[in-house]
Amino acid sequence: MTDRRDENVIALLERQHVEIRTLFGVVEGTTGSERRDAFHDLVRLLAVHETAEEEVVHPEVRNADGGDAVVDARVGEEHRAKELLSTLYDMGPEAEGFDILFAELKADVLAHANHEEREEFPLLRALHDEDKLRSMAGAVRAAEMIAPTRPHPGIESPAANLLLGPPLAIMDRARDAIRSVFKR
Repeated sequence: MTDRRDENVIALLERQHVEIRTLFGVVEGTTGSERRDAFHDLVRLLAVHETAEEEVVHPEVRNADGGDAVVDARVGEEHRAKELLSTLYDMGPEAEGFDILFAELKADVLAHANHEEREEFPLLRALHDEDKLRSMAGAVRAAEMIAPTRPHPGIESPAANLLLGPPLAIMDRARDAIRSVFKR
């Protein structure tokens, strides 16, 4: 097993992609409170994951030849996913029509992850040595610790995340705490 403190940013994000794929399967394969809890775990992971990529990874990839086009495409995908995720969150996993939109979200998110792994991550590897990639993993972890835990469509740039992310994170995390009290 890899010591996660030595994990580089690419390994960290790829591991999270596996967790995301797993959570999609759990949501699809369960019902009731187990499905609701898995969906909320998926929402949280997607929200913090994308925020960290927007703050740490995308700015670095923009420095590569062709990086702007790659990042612009990923940001567009992230925006669409945030809109769908926000709609699904408001609906709740028991609502009529949830499964259809959830299937759309899953297809979009998995395509997005594949694009990152095939297009964005190779640019990062070409730009940075292993030490820098490991330090970027630390930056991603730090960004995730203070990131909003809900999707906020329209907040996809590093500047918007840094300006609006902290107050949104406080509100989201307060809602998380209240939800956990009532879940007991």
